[in-house]
Amino acid sequence: MHFDFSPVQQVFSHLTVPPSEVSRLFHGRGRCYPSLEQLTIDWLSGQIMCTVFKEHDEAWMAALRGCLHAFMQTPLAQQAVTCIFIQHRYRTDNSVEVLYGTLTEQLEVTENGLKFELSLGKKQNSGLFFDMCNGRAWVKAHSDNKKVLNLFAYTCGFSVAAIAGGAKQVVNLDMAKAALKQGRRNHQLNGHNLENISFLGHDLFKSWGKLRKMGPYDLVIIDPPTFQKGSFALTKDYQRILRRLPELLSSGATVLACVNDPAVQSQFLIDEMHREAPSMAFVERLENPIEFKDIDPQGGLKCLVFNKQS
Repeated sequence: MHFDFSPVQQVFSHLTVPPSEVSRLFHGRGRCYPSLEQLTIDWLSGQIMCTVFKEHDEAWMAALRGCLHAFMQTPLAQQAVTCIFIQHRYRTDNSVEVLYGTLTEQLEVTENGLKFELSLGKKQNSGLFFDMCNGRAWVKAHSDNKKVLNLFAYTCGFSVAAIAGGAKQVVNLDMAKAALKQGRRNHQLNGHNLENISFLGHDLFKSWGKLRKMGPYDLVIIDPPTFQKGSFALTKDYQRILRRLPELLSSGATVLACVNDPAVQSQFLIDEMHREAPSMAFVERLENPIEFKDIDPQGGLKCLVFNKQS
């Protein structure tokens, strides 16, 4: 099978200054580069993470390693790179292959001036989804003096952005208590006072009463997984959330509703919001970071803004 790694080589040849913040260097998942659709490369505070999402033959892997080895000979890499590793995402143990240096598994990175802790080497996900960079920036810009509800909070990236943007209170909810614990550390990294931040390790669908009592909210963020065995199936369960929105919202509230399934288009959210919460009007879809180019405009992350009409 023919494969062309020249797009990766070009990325490395144009990298003359080390990025000051976390950065997606190469995004094959947008299907713009034939034979490289299952590859992403990220800059993480001097560590370079190459994620391979599907098993390839040894010739393809040898070509990838060759690109990385050639980059390591450059002056920039010699001066600024501390580790290069490949995460074999398709393996059940999520094992990593360190090609250069020593992997720092608990790593602090910066995005939009905010600090986040990543967990590398053992988990499928590092703790921060880089394609949501613009979403977090939008939340930071629209949180001043607002009460925020962050559903499917994961490691609380939106919460960190909201507090940095002047939110008066944030309620984070996620079933994964370990992720919320990392979210608490993310806030501490940024020197945030935790007094007005809640971390609820609960099942959303069993927590409506509690959330309603803690509300109403001026901004609600919904960023669910596409599928989580036993707890969430996007096309079925999203409607259940939207149906309960009106009882959680203050007058004039805003909702940021997200979906990251290539098979689900923006119109799905617009239609379901209209059906289940007709008082919510669609405002805009946020642009994805330019690094996350996708051959299909509806193929990547969709972040949609809705406002409550009086």
